[in-house]
Amino acid sequence: MSQVSPKVGFVSLGCPKALVDSERILTQLKVEGYEIVPSYGAADAVVVNTCGFIDAAVQESLDAIGEALHENGKVIVTGCLGKRSELIREAYPDVLAITGPQDYASVMQAVHAALPPKRNPLLDIIPDTGVKLTPKHYAYLKISEGCNHRCSFCIIPSMRGDLVSRPVDEVLLEAERLVKGGVKELLVISQDTSAYGVDVKYAERQWRDKSYRTRMTELCEGLSELGVWTRLHYVYPYPHVDEVMPLMAEGKILPYLDIPFQHASPRILKLMKRPGNIDKTLERIRNWRKVVPDLTIRSTFIVGFPGETDAEFEELLDFLREAELDRVGAFAYSPVDGAKANELPGAVSEELKEDRLEQFMAVQAEISAAKLQRKIGRTMKVLVDEAGANGAVARSAADAPEIDGVVHIANGQLLKAGQFVDVVIEDADEHDLHARLAG
Repeated sequence: MSQVSPKVGFVSLGCPKALVDSERILTQLKVEGYEIVPSYGAADAVVVNTCGFIDAAVQESLDAIGEALHENGKVIVTGCLGKRSELIREAYPDVLAITGPQDYASVMQAVHAALPPKRNPLLDIIPDTGVKLTPKHYAYLKISEGCNHRCSFCIIPSMRGDLVSRPVDEVLLEAERLVKGGVKELLVISQDTSAYGVDVKYAERQWRDKSYRTRMTELCEGLSELGVWTRLHYVYPYPHVDEVMPLMAEGKILPYLDIPFQHASPRILKLMKRPGNIDKTLERIRNWRKVVPDLTIRSTFIVGFPGETDAEFEELLDFLREAELDRVGAFAYSPVDGAKANELPGAVSEELKEDRLEQFMAVQAEISAAKLQRKIGRTMKVLVDEAGANGAVARSAADAPEIDGVVHIANGQLLKAGQFVDVVIEDADEHDLHARLAG
């Protein structure tokens, strides 16, 4: 008589780093013979992978836990909010177990306690790449956990700990497996990609009979051997970022940097405990663009940080106009429970925060729109995300999935997701490009 596999529901919240944690837990569940089901009703228990970074994310996580408890009754909580177990227990004393981020062993122990596994090794064949929550043609490649910075607005180090880099050969082997499994774009993620390897003194490892140091530049050199797009996220502008420019200029990795600048006022950056020499930053951006004229820079900023004056906000707008960043996200400062910034004087009113956010986004929208207009008439290579009766949606080297714009291909009905094609840009709006297939 065949065994019935225990069924697990899964809710994944938060950033791409949390998404990778979810993929690992799901892979382990499948390896051990659990069936993953898409509804609360069909599940014997539910795992909720939470986010705990800002108040809105905490509330979303608590709501998700409450919904899972109400709909199913057996709930295991993991992820960043798991570090604040007292908050979860107070709201929901009936959760079965609470574990912190990237604590895969504890999650599995909790699942075993709630639902003992019934493994049939003949039936449980998992692909080398494990379970992926992204489409087949792109994948997040997490290179480290934790962070050595102590930014005053952030509590991630208290949740995920200090920097722990994965050995470079392990990362390159995972990338190789993903590419063999059909991935066409690797998105390198961590809390601080520039600091990769500093904790292990840039230890050397072997991959494909060649020695690589556990360091960002050498990692990029290795990834460029795989013949797919490599996109760098969460890169702090340390001096050695200059070293990846030749790789971008030679087309070995995408000419794209996601750098969280956060502000442009030296005083506010100091209060944030961020590196803060803005004149040097502008000079370096100019130098990067000399080497890589097509460089796309995406960034995030916080407006309305405690103590931010009108003059300092104007400094930020001036920086935007001067730097001409391609893609920008911004947030009105939101107090995070446990963050040092909450103790700073000079809280900015909600009304003024929203007003500044609106002004900031209006300035950036003009810059983005002007930069996209300059692309009209150009032929560019794009990666197709989806296609249907209305044409195809693709992304260029300048567009990361989910957070940047897209390229709409009017005559792309017959294309397939994961395909690279050349298109001619015919039009642009504030965020997206409109194109036709070349030739």
